[in-house]
Amino acid sequence: MIDLWSRSLADTHDIAAAMASIVRPRDIIVLSGDMGAGKTAFVAGFAKGLGVSDDEYVSSPTFTLVHTHDTGRIPMYHADLYRLTSTGEIADLGLREHADMGAVVLVEWGDVALDVLGDVMIVRIDADDDDETARRIEISIVGHGWDTRWEQLKRTVSKWVEQ
Repeated sequence: MIDLWSRSLADTHDIAAAMASIVRPRDIIVLSGDMGAGKTAFVAGFAKGLGVSDDEYVSSPTFTLVHTHDTGRIPMYHADLYRLTSTGEIADLGLREHADMGAVVLVEWGDVALDVLGDVMIVRIDADDDDETARRIEISIVGHGWDTRWEQLKRTVSKWVEQ
């Protein structure tokens, strides 16, 4: 597990962009945390790090369920599972299939679908009770998809490691 400390929205964007620099096609990143913790803000920074055009505004796909951003170095799918209630509904979105076809997939509230998604990186974002702009970001993995890049990931985000 890697524990990071974001002291601002800009830090959250920079952390996500740094992580995007080492992401590969077929990666799935699950974002968890309370409402308003910064999951969509993380995705916006990630998209910028992938080189997604500024014309492709990143917003929460709460009602459309999945947004596609395909102007970066890797196609990116951004899903929000908050309103879904069954694994069948989640499977119908085809998130694993999008990843298998060479995209990177970011899934807000995806911790409810780990058995459908397979190997994933989990990014948990928690607000700080004492500082409304600060966030604790915890990175962990399920499966082996990041085994060969784990040390590289640690180096990439080392400036934000929680002290």
